[in-house]
Amino acid sequence: MISYDLNGKTALVTGAASGIGFATAQMLAKFGATVAVNFLPGDARGAEAVDKLIDAGGKAIAAPGSVGEAGEAESMVRQAIADLGRLDLLVNNAGTPGTRRKIQPAELDLITEELWDQVLEVNLRGVFRCSKAAAPALKEAGGAIVNTASIAGLGYAGSSLAYGATKAGVVNLTQNLARGLAPQVRVNAVAPGAVDSSWMVEWTNQERQSSIEHALLKRRCTPEDLAEVIVFLGFGAAMVTGQTITVDGGLTL
Repeated sequence: MISYDLNGKTALVTGAASGIGFATAQMLAKFGATVAVNFLPGDARGAEAVDKLIDAGGKAIAAPGSVGEAGEAESMVRQAIADLGRLDLLVNNAGTPGTRRKIQPAELDLITEELWDQVLEVNLRGVFRCSKAAAPALKEAGGAIVNTASIAGLGYAGSSLAYGATKAGVVNLTQNLARGLAPQVRVNAVAPGAVDSSWMVEWTNQERQSSIEHALLKRRCTPEDLAEVIVFLGFGAAMVTGQTITVDGGLTL
């Protein structure tokens, strides 16, 4: 693993109470960055995540707020920047599948207006809200944005066709944010494949085993696998922008 000296650097990670977001916050804090940990208000895991980072010797602050709520998302970002004093990296990781089980593409009757509203507000509009609010501070710092997309946004079936559509939107939004914020800010994304984390979709053991067997590297990704690439895109990769990096162990091959 590449090591970074991030002392004096700051980052805001959305959806950082667990999974990929928490693993990313851990890695950033380990390398010396001060991390604003975003989580849904009322989620006890958020305060616990902050305590874990501090107990491990890291520097972290709480940044509660829903990225899926207009106004609340922007206020959360502005407050986090004020508390941090600057912003070098925004990780737009917060997301939702909007369903507890996988909805097959043919099950159109299960794709409701409520599901569309939820995944669009959080997965797509939330990314834009946070990026727009953070843009001035990121420009001043010469910083970066890393978005969490998905292989479901690259033409593969995800938890639902609505979810996949929002993640395809994240891929396109990443490209256009890269155009719009250049040359001061780099914007990239990661597209996870099958990840072992506390995700809300209840995959069967058969589905989990299938994802292992079909991956060239014969295992599922861990949150730490994604965190390593996110940190690289945030603080390395000086000439990489507008790209979506697939991190799936060769599952899509």
